[in-house]
Amino acid sequence: MAVSDQKITDRYAVYLGDCCEVMTKLPDKSIHASIYSPPFCGLYHYSSSPRDLSNCDNYDQFFEHYEFVVREIARLTMPGRISAVHCMDVPSGNSGGDHLIDFPGDIIRLHKRHGLEYIARYAVWKEPLGVRNRTMAKGLAHRTIVDDSSRCSVASADYLLAFRRDGKNEVPIAHPTGLLEYAGEDVHPADLLKYRGWTGDQKENRYSHWIWRRYASAFWHDVRLQRVLPFRSARTEEDEKHVHPLQLDVIDRFLHLWTNPNDVVLTPFMGVGSEVYSALRLGRRGIGMELKPSYFRQALRNIEALGSADIEQSELSLESLDAPFIDMDGDAVAAE
Repeated sequence: MAVSDQKITDRYAVYLGDCCEVMTKLPDKSIHASIYSPPFCGLYHYSSSPRDLSNCDNYDQFFEHYEFVVREIARLTMPGRISAVHCMDVPSGNSGGDHLIDFPGDIIRLHKRHGLEYIARYAVWKEPLGVRNRTMAKGLAHRTIVDDSSRCSVASADYLLAFRRDGKNEVPIAHPTGLLEYAGEDVHPADLLKYRGWTGDQKENRYSHWIWRRYASAFWHDVRLQRVLPFRSARTEEDEKHVHPLQLDVIDRFLHLWTNPNDVVLTPFMGVGSEVYSALRLGRRGIGMELKPSYFRQALRNIEALGSADIEQSELSLESLDAPFIDMDGDAVAAE
């Protein structure tokens, strides 16, 4: 197994290695949830490694390799539980007037083939000028509107696609006092605070209803795009082409909706550790795999920065740890 480094505690396990190899060592139906952002084929490149999915020769080859990931996630996910994929439409080029490739649609069809049914799509709004300044997309330049608007394009939304594994969920994802925390820029009305943690009839829980109406919308307009983990020190001069972590608001909303405290959350493309970080902060457990050493090292720094105070505030119960935290020498790691 190509695992160069690892760190395993009673709360998380992170591995420096190829996720396609690491996941094969984990037991069937051992993951409560997964959330990740795969390489966006044809749009970004993350490293020079031949194992990196972003370095595939073409779109078809990318999906041939990505299918190994989806197949393993389907095997690992408990029946009735959720996997989420962060993605976007992929432009065919940057010359202005290029067409878009339905990357999300192809992801949906791939998951369906492996027993993961498509249940939701959330669109994360992005400010057009910010996208233009970051990507230098010619189709988003105001000059294109002036010269020939038939060549203009769109600041495509990010999407979070949610899939449910077939079968019955044996342990309900319950919110007996409603939703307790909102991940977003909107500020809830002050008069609703008295309902937070409401223990009575949940029809009266106006605080949770306020959050739910936003989470249940197909359009997430107030995700804080800059609320991400530190990542700049993970850049490497020799092969860096792109790095930008998934927003913590997106991850937190997924965890609020579709996981219980102490659930095991997996991310096969860990990057700088965002999904594991959020899982731990919210009292869940995390498993992450990362191929690039500089990202892995930054992920460890980010995860370890949570600190003991954050752990004490979580809902984590150390009495029921049964996560498949595997030492890649072959031994399962039990809770201390």
